[in-house]
Amino acid sequence: MEVSEIELLARQVEAHPDYRVLRRLSPRQVFGENSSGAASRAIILDTETTGTDPSAHEVIELGMVAFDFDPSTGKAIRVVEVYDALEQPSVPIPPDTTRIHGITDEMVAGRRIDDQKVEEMLFGASLVIAHNAQFDRQFLEKRLPIFQSVPWGCSLKDVPWAEEGYGSAKLDYILNCMGFFHEAHRAEADCLALLEVLQFPLPVSGITGLKHLLSGQQNPSYRVWARNSPFDNKDRLKARGYRWEANEKCWFLETTESTLQSDLAALKQDGYNGKPAKIDIEKLDSRVRFSSRGGEKTTRVI
Repeated sequence: MEVSEIELLARQVEAHPDYRVLRRLSPRQVFGENSSGAASRAIILDTETTGTDPSAHEVIELGMVAFDFDPSTGKAIRVVEVYDALEQPSVPIPPDTTRIHGITDEMVAGRRIDDQKVEEMLFGASLVIAHNAQFDRQFLEKRLPIFQSVPWGCSLKDVPWAEEGYGSAKLDYILNCMGFFHEAHRAEADCLALLEVLQFPLPVSGITGLKHLLSGQQNPSYRVWARNSPFDNKDRLKARGYRWEANEKCWFLETTESTLQSDLAALKQDGYNGKPAKIDIEKLDSRVRFSSRGGEKTTRVI
């Protein structure tokens, strides 16, 4: 295959140690053969909104990419369908958010997301993936309650980007590290870019981001609520990774099944000065993780 003159120049620049070359990402529709014979379907989605508060702001764009993948390897097989729709909100789009995603009131006038189309795409999907699922899931569960019934994964939090050597988990940064750039902050473009990112073998483990994400779906995570811990212990809790939840008026920690017991032992010492205490443990599986809906809670004495 003949190499273009521009590509030859890019390769010459790329060979110099003082320069890096970023190529425009050309999203693929077909990734490879399904060697194992087993295939599952997932949805990558992204939203653009009028702001950052799901209780006060609205979805104005939804992009979805349905794709088949081999669950044993985390390798995509093919893109099955792409859907992108704008929606007119109940109030004008704030200028500050338009500057981020470029969506104007004129672009969304009279437009609406097709609820039935979204439901059809979700049918048969084993997983919904978003880059910062806590943001997208809460907005979409409010606008389209069907999103409450499907498992979610988060490519921002469920892939160990720092352990794989990346200085940031932002999508455009990761894409740049992989040698590409794309038109960011539009829903469909971000979905297709994320699918490509999740197909790259990562530098430390050698496995794909999608495989990392799938492995994380097998075990639930937990939220530990440090009820009535002494005020003077707040700095020790913060050092342990606890965050303050204003509505609950309580410190909490998100942890995994493998570290739960050691985290509880540390909480007894650092949160309650070694004294017995009653705490709540909230189980978060893929059907409630990243949602504003709570998981199953149990009370335990530590």
